[in-house]
Amino acid sequence: MRSLFNFASRDIAIDLGTANTVVYARGVGIISSEPSVVAMETIDGIRKVRAVGDDAKLMLGKTPRNIQTIRPLRSGVIADLEIAEEMIKHFIRKAQGGLTRFSRGPEVVICIPSGATSVERRAIRDAVSNAGADKVSLIEEPMAAAIGAGLPVAEPIGSMVVDIGGGTTEVGVISLQGLAFCRSARVGGDRMDDAIASYVRRNFNLLIGEGTAERVKLEIGSALHPGDGIGLITTVRGRDVSRGMPGEIELNQAQVADALAEPVAQIVEVVRAALEHTQPEIAADVIDQGITMTGGGSLLRGIGTLIQEATGLPVHIADNAMECVALGAGQTLEDRVLRGALMAA
Repeated sequence: MRSLFNFASRDIAIDLGTANTVVYARGVGIISSEPSVVAMETIDGIRKVRAVGDDAKLMLGKTPRNIQTIRPLRSGVIADLEIAEEMIKHFIRKAQGGLTRFSRGPEVVICIPSGATSVERRAIRDAVSNAGADKVSLIEEPMAAAIGAGLPVAEPIGSMVVDIGGGTTEVGVISLQGLAFCRSARVGGDRMDDAIASYVRRNFNLLIGEGTAERVKLEIGSALHPGDGIGLITTVRGRDVSRGMPGEIELNQAQVADALAEPVAQIVEVVRAALEHTQPEIAADVIDQGITMTGGGSLLRGIGTLIQEATGLPVHIADNAMECVALGAGQTLEDRVLRGALMAA
């Protein structure tokens, strides 16, 4: 008798990000967007997955001795292969509605940084295959972002996309379904969080965690100084290093802008360097089309204005900026012809 669980699996596209993983299912669209965090529990010397995604992120910095929260990706690539496989398995199972037995594994399109080495690409491919995928295709993030943002990637028109993720900033100049030039820098949302935490410790002697630094960035973070001098204000709690006791301070938007100055300047420099290497005819198109920004980092207040001032070009923030890469990968999943033309080696 045929097994009741012997179903065809649902093919998916995954934006496997340093901070968040977004999953697109063929014929459905975006079905999941969760933090790239795994909580592992050790019982009698045996490690097992306690939580993945949103549930695991809630545990960051609050776990007992036998539970460890791990982010298996750093700077856009896999840092812990075993934990990455467990995380990918979770997202594949979730895409299949919780079922685990199929006549074949799903076909998976997965996004990679344009600057990933051959070893890093193989690690990503192996992790997805070991997690149960039947076929794995890779697509570079700038191309996926451009497709998801609706840029005319198949036309003889030059387009420029800047994707600021958690671990990397990807800049791609695209024409005729190819990357005419790309530049990847390992600076993004995580570096911004680290910069805020370092600033608070250096100036206020207060130690704060990743979650608090990220909250500050989302609430009052800005690439530009506010016009009124201090801007928005938020309360920050942590541990006073000098007293060893819990402490609380007020942080304003101008201070956070100072904290973020270095990582933001690195992002601007990557964009400028890409423009310097762009072919003249494509550069002429970029003047007309402008620069399109995607990724969670593009939502930082004022960063579009700062890049516009630095380059003299119009800058647009894409709709659904955080999902553009997954949407673009999903479109290649739906269109076999497009997938064949764009898949990375």
